[in-house]
Amino acid sequence: MIRIGVSGHQARSGIDWIWTSSEIKTVLQCYLKVGEAFTSLAVGSDQVFAREALALGIPVNAVIPMIGYERFFTGSGLASYESLLLHCNVIVLEGGENDEKSFLNAGRYIVDSSDLVVAIWDGQPANGPGGTADIVDYCMELGRKVVHINPLLRTVDTIN
Repeated sequence: MIRIGVSGHQARSGIDWIWTSSEIKTVLQCYLKVGEAFTSLAVGSDQVFAREALALGIPVNAVIPMIGYERFFTGSGLASYESLLLHCNVIVLEGGENDEKSFLNAGRYIVDSSDLVVAIWDGQPANGPGGTADIVDYCMELGRKVVHINPLLRTVDTIN
């Protein structure tokens, strides 16, 4: 059984979330024996990934970077987070040093727990520690396979 994790953009102009959701579903279906999925359930990519995994019957592990993580959500993003959380195995990390460090640690936990990582990302450097570029760099350090879904260019490729 393969374990698949995700890291990706949150709210970002120019992303076609319907196309992105379809590509995530395609990736998940390519691996017929997906045993578990790992996500932090952030708004955007993480929540779309979790919905697609759950719809395919894949158990989802919600990797929560810190106690009080819900303070980073508002409106429909918070409602979606709370709804998805009910259907996930919840793993709460200690966090606490600072928010960005906690996000980076959660991303690394996801990579460490996964055989393959889906990066839903424009390929640009991270805006701060813990961004998708940092997580992809960590995957490369470990030799972890990455499926790169670029939601702006609408391309999908593999990074090894």
